[in-house]
Amino acid sequence: MSVWGSRELRVRGRKSGEWRSTPVNLLSFAGEHYLVAPRGDTQWVRNLRVAGDGELRLGRHNQVFQATELGDAEKLEVLRAYLKRWKAEVGVFFGGVGADASDADLLRIAPDHPVFRIAFTESA
Repeated sequence: MSVWGSRELRVRGRKSGEWRSTPVNLLSFAGEHYLVAPRGDTQWVRNLRVAGDGELRLGRHNQVFQATELGDAEKLEVLRAYLKRWKAEVGVFFGGVGADASDADLLRIAPDHPVFRIAFTESA
């Protein structure tokens, strides 16, 4: 069951090569798909940076994807859309910054919240 776009992220560990999984919120915005790390530079972020790909699972359905990390300047509208949708759930991790924040405030927090553009390649 999905709660507002939640999925199970599966990505290979950067050291072990074993599959690791964690719940994430998949954001669909402006015709693209994104994963935002509200808790910052977590293990799944580090693993995804190294692997460059992974799977998103919803129930029994898996979607394989390639990931591209965005630069801080590219994150503004994605972070704004993410906070608009999930601030009640994850707002505590954004230091009081919300969807209605100024661009300057979003730029200030952008380095603390990795964002990946997701391109689906196939269903597994």
